[in-house]
Amino acid sequence: MSVDGVDRKNVSVIGAGIIGASIALVLQREGHRVTLIDSDAPGTGCSFGNGGAISPDFCVPFSLPGMLRKVPGWLFDPQGPLVLRWRHLPSALPWLMRSIRAGQLERVQAVSVALHQLHSPSLRCYDQLLGGRATGIIEKTGQIYAWTSSVPGPTEALAHELRAARGVQTEVLSRTRLHELDPQLSPSFSRGLYFPDNGHTVNPLRLVQTIVGLFEAAGGCVERCRALEIERTVTAAGEQARSVRCEGKTVSSDAVVVAAGIQSTGFARALSDRVPLQAERGYHVMLPDAGIRPKIKISNRDRMFGVTPMEDGLRICGTVEIAAPDSPPDERRALALLDHAKAMYPGLNDTGATTWMGSRPSTPDSLPIIDRASRVTNVIYAFGHGHTGLTGAPMTAQLVRDLLADSGSARSPGIDSAAFRLERFARFP
Repeated sequence: MSVDGVDRKNVSVIGAGIIGASIALVLQREGHRVTLIDSDAPGTGCSFGNGGAISPDFCVPFSLPGMLRKVPGWLFDPQGPLVLRWRHLPSALPWLMRSIRAGQLERVQAVSVALHQLHSPSLRCYDQLLGGRATGIIEKTGQIYAWTSSVPGPTEALAHELRAARGVQTEVLSRTRLHELDPQLSPSFSRGLYFPDNGHTVNPLRLVQTIVGLFEAAGGCVERCRALEIERTVTAAGEQARSVRCEGKTVSSDAVVVAAGIQSTGFARALSDRVPLQAERGYHVMLPDAGIRPKIKISNRDRMFGVTPMEDGLRICGTVEIAAPDSPPDERRALALLDHAKAMYPGLNDTGATTWMGSRPSTPDSLPIIDRASRVTNVIYAFGHGHTGLTGAPMTAQLVRDLLADSGSARSPGIDSAAFRLERFARFP
């Protein structure tokens, strides 16, 4: 049915993390009848435990030329930023090889452009999504990168070139300026980089819950059930989705959006799409009374983790663990984060510390998949945001909106949506 120029559809969105919630709200406001489906409460999956960064300036992919030389040292450092569970190596190896190939300079340049286009409007888009409710949930105080090393490494120099090419504004911080901005930081940190246009949420769970609350207030429906299968039928236009079969019920659907994080691979595989998605498991430690509270979110670039001031305390978040998503958590990873944070902030109080682990859904080239299923064109994929789901969610929602509105190609909101399509994995095997 077409109303006010919008072809209104019954749309099912599978996955109630930050990506699915943002998509559901945008589509509901567009005039569609949207059902948000998840077995868990909104925001309690991977979105719950992230570091809270909202980074419009993020445009540097994780795989860079020269990164491979660092990997052996990381892997054999029990407290390093990367760990591989060796029993998982056979299944992870194809993804790892793709990731290495994605670090070729020409590919890195193209990925950087796409990341910047996806991320740069994020804070502005959150203001549009949340309205006045953004106040108190999102802080626009910037972000700091800090190093103890005095000389930039080769990958750091390339990252600077990529940011400069995108017009990213940064302030190089001397030792004196760095400690003016964060007086409690250990004196071992000698330099930094300040991103004035970035920010963070003080509570990722409350951010998702607020978006879902706005979605429900706009008439959207939340179904707390496990999605099992996208049911299809054959029409004159070819194979099409007609419903989502869940535990205990079936949700009739004119279109389906898959935004289920690492679980999205199963839905894609059932539709004959094999996507290179790997669980990059991350950990956090939450300190309710740390005794220390930096005013600005800060990242330790030597150890590759972040410290975020949140409304419930101080969150220490990071590491990459290549493992199956359902493998038991390794408490040592969280404890290593805590040790590094204590070295970063002497006197840190860890009384009442809690830990968490979640699986980032990561592609080998750091770009999410935002595209139609190859054979079932009324199914749209929106997953694979890896480390940057909070930042990429608002623009992802706009891209999905436009894919849904046009049976041809998306009318991109000012960005080249081709960079996020499935077919890139055939061009860059």
